[in-house]
Amino acid sequence: MPTLSCSAILFDLDGVLLDSTRVVADQYTRWANEHGLDPAEVMKAAHGVRTLEVVSRVAPHLDAVAETKKIEDREAVADGITPIPGAVVLVNSIPRGRWAVVTSGTRFLATTRMRKFGIPIPDILVTADDVSNGKPDPEPYRRGAELLHADPATCLVVEDAPAGIRSAHAAGMKVISLPTTYPVADLHEADAIVAELHDVKVTLNGSGDAKILLVSFDAI
Repeated sequence: MPTLSCSAILFDLDGVLLDSTRVVADQYTRWANEHGLDPAEVMKAAHGVRTLEVVSRVAPHLDAVAETKKIEDREAVADGITPIPGAVVLVNSIPRGRWAVVTSGTRFLATTRMRKFGIPIPDILVTADDVSNGKPDPEPYRRGAELLHADPATCLVVEDAPAGIRSAHAAGMKVISLPTTYPVADLHEADAIVAELHDVKVTLNGSGDAKILLVSFDAI
């Protein structure tokens, strides 16, 4: 079983800790139809990036801030989201302060979903509200490492989307990816791909503040 060592682990939220694919697709489709847009084209732009950037890209004539709030307010109250199997056990196996969530959603959307669907809220949560540039820019993951007081080169990211993989790599981090949103072939840029979070185990090595996280996994 392969093993990677790291000082901290940064998780994407949707598609990694929460299965929200259907809800996101439903809400983007609803919004696209309201504005006479092609839902398929909207969804192509949507995965792994901030809603603000999706709206700006596919509907530059609209007020991106107002439309983002509309979409994410709807997503926040929608049912049909479940934790990814193994997510709660995995994050609870990591010491607090050694893991973070870095999401393209707003803080309101992220915290609402995590509370509602049973994902522990970490000490460090980086959202669309906390950065000027969303994924695939490296800023979100660099910000997460900064708040964790960790060297980006020693951080490991768990992602489900090419935009997130590119963001993490641009920040100097290694990436394990899950084929929850994209097929395996689309995740080839990741350092490793696992079928599910149950295939990832975290243990401690070392002592004191210098403890190293050992992440073992069954790669596809």
